[in-house]
Amino acid sequence: MGSTFKTFTIATALDDGIANLNDSFDATHPIQYSHYTIHDAEPMNRWLTVPEIYAYSSNIGTVRMAMDIGTERQQAFLKKAGLMDPVKIELPELGASHFPDPQDWHEINTMTIAYGHGMSVTPLHLVRAIASIVNGGRLQSMTLLKGGNADKEPGPRVVSEKTSRQMCRLMRMVVQYGTGKKADVPGYRVGGKTGTAEKAMGGGYSHNAKLALFVSTFPVDDPKYVILVMIDEPKGNKQTAGFATGGWISAPIVGNIISRMAPMFGIRPVLEVPEEAVNKYWVNNANQKFLHAVSY
Repeated sequence: MGSTFKTFTIATALDDGIANLNDSFDATHPIQYSHYTIHDAEPMNRWLTVPEIYAYSSNIGTVRMAMDIGTERQQAFLKKAGLMDPVKIELPELGASHFPDPQDWHEINTMTIAYGHGMSVTPLHLVRAIASIVNGGRLQSMTLLKGGNADKEPGPRVVSEKTSRQMCRLMRMVVQYGTGKKADVPGYRVGGKTGTAEKAMGGGYSHNAKLALFVSTFPVDDPKYVILVMIDEPKGNKQTAGFATGGWISAPIVGNIISRMAPMFGIRPVLEVPEEAVNKYWVNNANQKFLHAVSY
């Protein structure tokens, strides 16, 4: 699922106290591991704060963070977020996740899974895990039935309420200032994360066959919906400036969906949101405004 998985890496780091929103990680140079090179699609060539890593979708910064998290913590988080077990829902055709044997989970696996390669999950896995991050931190069961979860107790805790709020703010920042700008809908406070993944083919990855994703939640100050748009093998054109990434291909679709569905559900746009409870600190770097730290 590509860089959407960075959501889980950063949530792990914040929830386990490995990092906070003021911390920075070295994204100056690509990471060389054996014959593998991990680089950024749009390198900043400098140290990046945690919010910048998420907004710029830095593979290098995410891997640095994952190395501090470690394999054991990574596996534990993916397990409690439901990403390593089948999703139970009212369908017989259920896909399974594919990941390394936990006993044979090497350092390179920890590194690549941190930014969304080396592990495959179904769209339902991703949607449920993202929902558990933004809903206050609880893993809910999934259902196709309206009101099907009404009588069920809250699921097991995945992250704390504080981490959930922080991740909502980071997802909003991706849409405001980062790779997901084309998903923004004025008045609806959309948050989300882009993802572009090379498809696994012939024992490796194909550079020419990709998945473009955008997973979104809104409104981020009180999330009600999670939307995933996934395009199989998109092709760039003049309208997308030749790019075929999640930010250019899938994010605009999410914006269109939200702009149509929100009025249908009676959700009024809020054009001015009071933010007295939100402390925001900004830095001006390379003529870009980015959130330096956020807390509730």
